[in-house]
Amino acid sequence: MIGRRKRLILWIALAIPAAAMLYGLYSGRVLAMDLLHPSGEMAVRLMILAMLPGPLSAFFGLYRFFRAWLAIRRNLGVAAFAYAMLHLAIYCADMRILSAILGEFTLPAIWTGWLALGLLAIPVAISFDRAVRLLRKRWKQIQTLVYPALGLSLIHWLLLDWSMGPAFVHVAPLVAAWLLRGLSRFRSRPLETPKERTLS
Repeated sequence: MIGRRKRLILWIALAIPAAAMLYGLYSGRVLAMDLLHPSGEMAVRLMILAMLPGPLSAFFGLYRFFRAWLAIRRNLGVAAFAYAMLHLAIYCADMRILSAILGEFTLPAIWTGWLALGLLAIPVAISFDRAVRLLRKRWKQIQTLVYPALGLSLIHWLLLDWSMGPAFVHVAPLVAAWLLRGLSRFRSRPLETPKERTLS
């Protein structure tokens, strides 16, 4: 657990990029369409940051650094959803007309983003201590919705940008962390003796 003061500092730090984007839009330095990519990227980055400490701590152990990271991952997940909502708000501001938004809804590059946002909203809605106590094991099961949400976000990104490089760079640390977790499980599995293999 982290104290209220540290958590406040964390939220201020997380809000700085959003504040910079909104100030640029308000001042006229940038257009709404110019902020679609950075706001979406921030959402994906924060999702990945929220998902990394679990598999990394499984491999390296629960050192102080990973305990602190695990303590703020719910905050990172909520911040990822906030940036996804900012991304949506910027998209609506860029499109301006509701009929234009609805007209694009059936495009795979668009509905994947909507679906990712909807899936991410579910675990975010229960990202508070009371929900953890009430739901118990189901809470962790619901939290796994972040995985398809991330997958859909990456598909949304690729269909719009058609550039695999940046998306791969973002997701590569998470893939590496999952591989390390798999390695840790294999490493912790006891080896069978020749006698045990014969009996089985």
